[in-house]
Amino acid sequence: MKYIEPIDLINELIYRFATNRKTVKPEWQKGRPMILALLNQKGGVGKTTLAVHIAAALALKGRSVLLVDADPQGSALDWAATRQADPLFSVVGLPKNNLHKEIPAHAAKYEHVIIDGPPRVNELARAAILASDMILIPVQPSPYDVWAAKDIVDLLREAAVFKEKQICRFVINRKIVNTAIGRDVVDALSSYNIPVLSSSIAQRVSFAESAGQGGTVVETDPAGQAAEEINELVDEILSTATHEDSHEQKSELRRQTV
Repeated sequence: MKYIEPIDLINELIYRFATNRKTVKPEWQKGRPMILALLNQKGGVGKTTLAVHIAAALALKGRSVLLVDADPQGSALDWAATRQADPLFSVVGLPKNNLHKEIPAHAAKYEHVIIDGPPRVNELARAAILASDMILIPVQPSPYDVWAAKDIVDLLREAAVFKEKQICRFVINRKIVNTAIGRDVVDALSSYNIPVLSSSIAQRVSFAESAGQGGTVVETDPAGQAAEEINELVDEILSTATHEDSHEQKSELRRQTV
């Protein structure tokens, strides 16, 4: 009988385990769309701008996208109404407290659904959380934004009981380039125990200029810095949604509800 070194046996067992292990896909990869909601109870954080640009970047990657305007102000619908070019994606207004029950009927034929949530913590925000696989919380690099994030984080902690696999992330938006403020806000947000995406979006005039014509920076200046930042953000969102094991975050959120 051939002698096998113990270390070789261990390596062989590890290899067999790794190659035979089944990959558990997220629910959104099992025949239904990935639903991403952008939520923050503080207005003026650039929630709609991010929602529109994330939808546009996904559409330009060849994905079918539905943008759900769940903000009673209807800013995303206004943007779509001013658009002169052919639409990149569908936009529907759905500012209803039963949003989580109605979205499946609207979303069935899409790969991605982006929800532009309301600018306050209410029943509509709760419905958006219940409807979503991933929550993105836009925060500007300001102490006021860090403090204001507490309400939406508290709401997510409540929902963690029902949405065990939900992924939550902060994203720094409207960052002022060449300053330390962006780095400081990441440290300040650490107390919430929700990770901050490494991708961030700088404050740029090009966002407002493109919005005025119902466009996006990924269309008007696809080689520009703003478009590059949006594409990096979308790539990180997709990577996080695909590979992230939210168990650790879920446990942390649930511990804080006790």
